[in-house]
Amino acid sequence: MTTPQQHSANGAGRPAPRGPGAPGPAAAARAADTTRDNPWPLRRLTENIKVYVDRMSEMWVEGQVVEYKPRPGTKMAFFVLRDTEADTSMTVSTFPGVLDRTGPGFDEGARVVVRVKPTFWERRGTLNLRAAEVHLQGIGDLLARIEELRRALDAEGLFAEGRKVPLPFLPRRVGLICGRNAKAKDDVIVNATARWPGITFEIREVAVQGPSCVPQVSAAMAELDALPEVDVIVVARGGGAVEDLLPFSDEALVRAAAAVRTPLVSAIGHEGDAPLLDLVADYRASTPTDAARRIVPDRQREHDGLAHAVSQMRAAVGSRLAREREHLTLLASRPVLLRPTAVLEQHRALVDAQAMRLAQSVSRRLAIERTELTRAQATLAAISPQATLDRGYAMLRTPSGDLVRDAAAVQKGDLLEAVLARGRLVAQVFGTNPGPAAPSGTP
Repeated sequence: MTTPQQHSANGAGRPAPRGPGAPGPAAAARAADTTRDNPWPLRRLTENIKVYVDRMSEMWVEGQVVEYKPRPGTKMAFFVLRDTEADTSMTVSTFPGVLDRTGPGFDEGARVVVRVKPTFWERRGTLNLRAAEVHLQGIGDLLARIEELRRALDAEGLFAEGRKVPLPFLPRRVGLICGRNAKAKDDVIVNATARWPGITFEIREVAVQGPSCVPQVSAAMAELDALPEVDVIVVARGGGAVEDLLPFSDEALVRAAAAVRTPLVSAIGHEGDAPLLDLVADYRASTPTDAARRIVPDRQREHDGLAHAVSQMRAAVGSRLAREREHLTLLASRPVLLRPTAVLEQHRALVDAQAMRLAQSVSRRLAIERTELTRAQATLAAISPQATLDRGYAMLRTPSGDLVRDAAAVQKGDLLEAVLARGRLVAQVFGTNPGPAAPSGTP
C-alpha cells in the first residue's frame, strides 16, 4: 500500500509503483471487492463469466434470421438471429442436421423460434448461442408450405418449359392486370408506348394483395384470355413485402394462370422475389418496366434494323450483279463468242480438205480406169471379127445361120450369106475344092 504522501507525490491519483519483491494485495474474491489498486486480471473476468453462463439453462428465444450463408460440407452452421423489434442480434451455431430438419423456408428473413444454450468463448470474449432445435413460424412457416406446393406443382409439370409459349413479336392488344392507380400500371403503359407508339391496352384493375387478390386476379386472367384481340397478358405489381406477395403463390391462382392459353407475363416482384406465378408464366419479368420492354419491340430499333437489312440486301445484290457482270464480260471476251463461226470454220476447212482429197482420188481412179478402158477397147478391137472383116475377109453363113468353116460342108448350088466389113450379100456355090483335113486339136 502507498502512503498518503506517496499518493500525493505521484499525482493524478495514481498509486506509487511497488518496488521489487514488495508483497501485493490479496486478489479480490468478488467483482464488488475489486478496486483500482486491486483489479482482476482479464482472464479472471472471462473465467467467471464462463462459469456464470455455463450455469444458465437451455431456453427458447424468438427472432429473425438476418445473415445465413449455407456452407455444404462444414461440421457447423452459423446464422445471425436478430430481435424483431429492437436492434439486438447474436450469432447462433448449430449442427447442419438441425437446420435440415427445419425444412424449406429457412433463409434470411425467416422468423424462427430456437431452443438455445448460451455459450461464452473466453479467448475471444464473445457470447454466442448454441441451437438444439430451430422451428419456422409466421412468414417462415408460410414460405415452407409454399416450397412444398412448388415441389408438388413442379411434379405435375405445371412449370415445365414445354408448356410455355413464345410471346408475340407485336401484339394487337395487351391485357394488363394491375392494382388500382398503381405505379406498376404507369410503368408498363409509359414504357411500352415509348417503345411502340399506338400500342393499345385492355386494363383490369384489381386487388393485388389481401384476401381479394386471388379471386380478382384469377377472374381477370380468365376474362382477358377469352378476348380474341388480346395477344399477351401482363400481371404487374412491382414488388413488396414477402407477406404482400403471398397471394401470387396461392395454388388456386397458379392453376388459373396455368389454364390461360394466351401468353402470360409475370411482373409481380423485383429481382429477388420469386412467387410461384413467376414459374408458371410464359415469361418472368424482373420489373413492370422489364415487362414493357419484353412485350413490344422498340420501333426505332426495328426501323434501324430494317434500314440496316435493306442496306445489306442492296449491297449483296450489287455485289452479286457486279460478279455476274464480270463473269458475263469474261464469257463475252472468249473467241468462240467473238467469232461464233470460228469452230465451224475449222470443220469447214477439214471438210474442204477431205473433199479435195476425195476429188483427187476420184480423178486419179477415173484416169486409171479410163486408161484401162482404152487399152481394153484397143485389145477388143484388135481381136474382134469386125477387125478381120475390115482387113478384107468375109464370113459365110448357111441359111440356118451356121458359119461355113469347111468347103466340104456345102454343095454346089447352095445359097450362102456373106457378111462383109460393110454390108451383106447372097452368093451361090458353083463348086467346092475341099482342103486337107485339119490337124487334131485345131478348132
